[in-house]
Amino acid sequence: MVRAAMAAPYLERDEEHELAVLWKEKQDQDALHKITTAHMRLVISMASKFRNFGLPMSDLVQEGHVGLLEAAARFDPDREVRFSTYATWWIRASMQDYILRNWSIVRGGTSSAQKALFFNLRRLRARLSQTGGTVSKPVLYQQISNALGVSEKDVAVMDSRLSGPDTSLSAPVSDEESAATRQDFLVDESPLPDEIVEGMIDEPRRSRWLHNALGMLNDRERRIIAQRRLSEEGATLESLGAQLGISKERVRQIENRALEKLKDALIRGNPDIAALQFA
Repeated sequence: MVRAAMAAPYLERDEEHELAVLWKEKQDQDALHKITTAHMRLVISMASKFRNFGLPMSDLVQEGHVGLLEAAARFDPDREVRFSTYATWWIRASMQDYILRNWSIVRGGTSSAQKALFFNLRRLRARLSQTGGTVSKPVLYQQISNALGVSEKDVAVMDSRLSGPDTSLSAPVSDEESAATRQDFLVDESPLPDEIVEGMIDEPRRSRWLHNALGMLNDRERRIIAQRRLSEEGATLESLGAQLGISKERVRQIENRALEKLKDALIRGNPDIAALQFA
């Protein structure tokens, strides 16, 4: 492929324009083939600039060819711009997207600023280090942040990602045959499936039991229970006493009596929760 691309003839401006018009207006496949073949050397040249990312050169060339075809599909020959100038952006974008998808198992560089950081961090770091001798990381990160318009935190995170390879969660933590893997130490704090299902079934039922039991209380008892026990920020005895015009000790007595009434009502209506205790 490389040899054939380098042997392909260059296109003069008039010939390139004529072929572009044939492709745009008549979908002439032969014209498309001549345009793309003549510009494959551009694809190969650009692929060589990305070879340090550790991906196969052939794959980069293939992705660049996809970008070249995309450029041909969008090119407007009447704008008096050489096709190579227009295609360069599409070829580079296609290769960069491929690198971002395959360089790491962790997806990164989704915004334009992060993409610029990914592809320019090492170059800027080397250049800044050479100009000022030994530069501390905080200063280096600040300079790169200013140069690329990203936060220093993003620079630090990207630098960390570029400094080491991905590590599989299935990799053992030691050389022992029965060694645990990294994923064995990951803790999932979310509820278990049976707890989720239990909550879906039991919570509506318990809410119905409580609603029926609350119907056995008078207005003042219900108000005290609601504010003391059923709200996220339980009211104090003093505040309820001030609202009702009674002492806090009287509020405590009413609350205890209401809780006993609730317990009796729940047990009578639902014998299977006889062991339920109220704090």
